[in-house]
Amino acid sequence: MSRRTGPGSAALIRLVAVREIAARIRDKNFIISSAVILVLILGSLGLQVALNSGGEESRIGVVDGPAGIEQALEQQGEALDVDVTVGEVADRSAAERAVTDGDVDGVLVAGADPELLVEQSAGGSLEALVRGAVTQLALTEQLTEAGVTALDVPDVAVTPLDPDADADTQRVVVALIGAALLYGLLILFGQFVAQGVVEEKASRVVELLLATMRPWQLLAGKIIGLGVLGFAQVVLIAVVGVAGAIAFDVVDVPGEVIGTAVSVVLWFVLAYAFYAAVFAVAGSLVSRQEDLGTVVMPTTMALVVALLFGVQAAGDPDGTLATVTSFVPGLSPLVMPVRQAAGEVAAWEVGLSAVLMLAAIVAIVRVGGRIYAGALLRTGGKTKLREALRAERV
Repeated sequence: MSRRTGPGSAALIRLVAVREIAARIRDKNFIISSAVILVLILGSLGLQVALNSGGEESRIGVVDGPAGIEQALEQQGEALDVDVTVGEVADRSAAERAVTDGDVDGVLVAGADPELLVEQSAGGSLEALVRGAVTQLALTEQLTEAGVTALDVPDVAVTPLDPDADADTQRVVVALIGAALLYGLLILFGQFVAQGVVEEKASRVVELLLATMRPWQLLAGKIIGLGVLGFAQVVLIAVVGVAGAIAFDVVDVPGEVIGTAVSVVLWFVLAYAFYAAVFAVAGSLVSRQEDLGTVVMPTTMALVVALLFGVQAAGDPDGTLATVTSFVPGLSPLVMPVRQAAGEVAAWEVGLSAVLMLAAIVAIVRVGGRIYAGALLRTGGKTKLREALRAERV
């Protein structure tokens, strides 16, 4: 007679994980939050493109302009980063009408005493542009009259003292955005984990689940299932953000930005494993959704503190505070990526921070699993940590 055996641990964990993924994909809050994040990213990229492309323009009319005035105005515009459009105007009365009607920003009335007609004020760039062009043209004419046909003007070479400054700034901005996204996603998926635990306790579904599996298998399935979903979401956000930044030519050094985005994604994996276990344990301590806010508040505040330390690390990546907090488990996922982007961080520092985070994950899952097992079947109010541990031993 053959002995029938139930599914193994891996199969049970996989079933719970698939169930969590299916439930959250149908969740309106998850769908809305994902769409909002993507819209915000694309909107910020579009705004950046608009700001970068919004160069200053100037429309200038000329009355009785000497030969070469149009070219001189355009050259001054290039020097001042102003897009200049030059047009001929018949006479002074036509020039006044053009200015009054807003057809041009100003009209240069050439002659022995050049005059710039504007409606109210010339503005710094328009006045500088016209003055520079008139001066350039007058100087050229005087040199020509003096028999000087060309000047050997040396080209001025521009030598940046910090050529990587723009790339460093872009990496830091990406890291800060990534840290903010990690904070939001960790809060979101942590709440999903905690709410799922409370819902199962309140509906007594957990009793049916624990009849076929152990508490640690249920906990592992929840964390893995939502972790896969969260990882997919953060990868999608990273791909859309980086691809959009490259496509819209927002970044100058795409390789550096991609590396920073990959670092943020990898730190999300460690951060999620840590905080998901904490949120699950917190959810197991209560039986009503109304009580959930009080037990998850300490974890939420820890994430807020981690985000603040990450922002501080952007300004002083080698400072004592940033260095120390980048090794503290729970804080390091939001601090170390920013330090990596903002300064020189040795490989051993990143490795040590990751090892400490892994050790903390093992500890929190081990201790949290015991609390989770002891509190899961206790209903009727809040359960204290000591009571949960004592119940698990029994």
